[in-house]
Amino acid sequence: MKSAIALILTLCLAPAALADDPAATVLEPVPATEVTLADLLWLKRPIVVFADSPNDPAFQTQLRYLAEDPGELLKRDVVILTDTDPATLSEARRKLRPRGFSIVLLDKDGDVKLRKPLPWSVREIVRAIDKFPLRRQEILDQRRGSGG
Repeated sequence: MKSAIALILTLCLAPAALADDPAATVLEPVPATEVTLADLLWLKRPIVVFADSPNDPAFQTQLRYLAEDPGELLKRDVVILTDTDPATLSEARRKLRPRGFSIVLLDKDGDVKLRKPLPWSVREIVRAIDKFPLRRQEILDQRRGSGG
């Protein structure tokens, strides 16, 4: 439990620390076996990248896409979870039941918002997130908070 709390704090505080240096912005994937989806509720938007092997070309492509523009994902409170071992049933794998390669995007309330069988670019992911009702409310709240 302590390691889960430490992981959550790291996931929450790392973007703030990196905001000062955009060149240093990195969004490291976290193995799904190390996270409980309930711990992320109302804090993060998990993108869970599944594959049957870490050598799956679609899995490798998806990780490369996600690494290309981590800043936009961090602005939207995204955390990347990976699961490439069907034999080890992570909570995410049990709950989301993927078949082969897939990406599953959940909102902060824990609801599955999107499932894709092929890699998606950060641009496509960000556009989808920005249409979520919770994200639209966050944008409105930010505008009100900044006086505009």
